[in-house]
Amino acid sequence: MKLLLVSATQLEIQPFISHFELPGLSGTAARHEIEVLVTGVGMVATAFNLGKVLSNGAFDLAVNAGIAGAFDRRLQPGDIVRVINDCLAELGAEDGDAFIPVNELGFGDSTYVDSPGSLISASFLGSLKPVSAITVNRIHGTEESIGSIVARLNPQIESMEGAAFFYSCSQSGLPYIQIRSISNYVERRNRENWDIPLAVKNLNKCLIELIDNI
Repeated sequence: MKLLLVSATQLEIQPFISHFELPGLSGTAARHEIEVLVTGVGMVATAFNLGKVLSNGAFDLAVNAGIAGAFDRRLQPGDIVRVINDCLAELGAEDGDAFIPVNELGFGDSTYVDSPGSLISASFLGSLKPVSAITVNRIHGTEESIGSIVARLNPQIESMEGAAFFYSCSQSGLPYIQIRSISNYVERRNRENWDIPLAVKNLNKCLIELIDNI
């Protein structure tokens, strides 16, 4: 099987790359051929670079992997989650204090669901916590903005790439899944409360296990 692993930064998936000795960001693991795409941060970079790769090659499965911030306090730093739906939270129009999403404006959709197909074992998928996510250009960091987005969409996590990945893969007809590890809570920015090393460690452990389950 040919697998495309997509991440915003190499830091987030470096242990996976090292484990399977992928110095050129491609290679094999067990019976699978793996290509790694580091897109850069943000939905624009993700959509552009993923579009280039998908237009030039065929894959059986795409996996988006990275860390994320959690709105849901039931999630703990280091928890692994599977994003089952993701939303371009800022795509729409303001109407005074109200927000009109792009689908209500009649210009398409802003919410997408995952579509891993039947390539990943059901037991592995069942081991991942399902969550709802939003994708944003600006990470939330004030009580006012956090309260507003929770009231409007009630997301469990946020990232800067997920929905762009979902959109690109769905448009290409490619099975896809998004796996993330919680590095922090969504709150006023305080890096002292983040645990990126734990999140990266657990994320890559999960990705290595994924290879044994496809």
